[in-house]
Amino acid sequence: MAVGVFDSGLGGLTVLDAVAKRLPDVDFVYYADSAHAPYGVRDADDIYDLTTTAVQALWDEGCDLVILACNTASAAALRRMQESWIPKDKRVLGVFVPLIEALTERDWGDNSPPREVAVKHVALFATPATVSSRAFQRELAFRAIGVDVEAQACGGVVDAIEEGDMILAEALVRSHVDALKRKMPKPEAAILGCTHYPLMEEAFQAALGDDVQVYSQANLVAESLAYYLDRHPEMKGAGTTSKFLTTGDPNRVSNSATQFLRRKITFEPA
Repeated sequence: MAVGVFDSGLGGLTVLDAVAKRLPDVDFVYYADSAHAPYGVRDADDIYDLTTTAVQALWDEGCDLVILACNTASAAALRRMQESWIPKDKRVLGVFVPLIEALTERDWGDNSPPREVAVKHVALFATPATVSSRAFQRELAFRAIGVDVEAQACGGVVDAIEEGDMILAEALVRSHVDALKRKMPKPEAAILGCTHYPLMEEAFQAALGDDVQVYSQANLVAESLAYYLDRHPEMKGAGTTSKFLTTGDPNRVSNSATQFLRRKITFEPA
């Protein structure tokens, strides 16, 4: 039985790697919309259309449950999908909530009223589309009060990672952290609000300093998914094998993914 994992490109592989290690008995179908990546510079309607197309493709593969391992899609499309598009026998989960629950020290599914939390100054690093959606701030407001969030749109970082240019990616990370610090000199915590960014976690931590706690999503999403499937085992779907699908050039994407995860990954045409 398979669960779908979707990303605009390769960043969601950080989530896939974590959930596959946490749930070794579950098969996963990974869908990379590489032909249209990155999503972070697109408008909300475009992101919605591309995301629903990808999710439908994963449902067609037998994945009744799909993880949007893409913060931009989670931020710009998920709420609209939940309100008007997803049928009752399917589920689509985003990646924001597990991270916010960790930041606000809540158990999974705790929907009690917002309360004071220890962290008061939070830096959010994300794509331009995620920042403009203000989805992180909206979800945080449901759970915490009195938290100041300063968001920094990290243009260029996803493109550099997808191209394998980690030197450029590191330079861009330092530049974006400097820009954030001019607005919020002393953040207490930092959110890496894009699933590509865990690959640059050391660079973010070095630029921010050791006194800033950096929250990355992959392991938090894996734990949340394990808890969800324990409560909803029927959502594992009817897919029978793990596979990797892409709308881009399978050979190029396979080579990049193999470098990305440092193990052999073979993509098929979506």
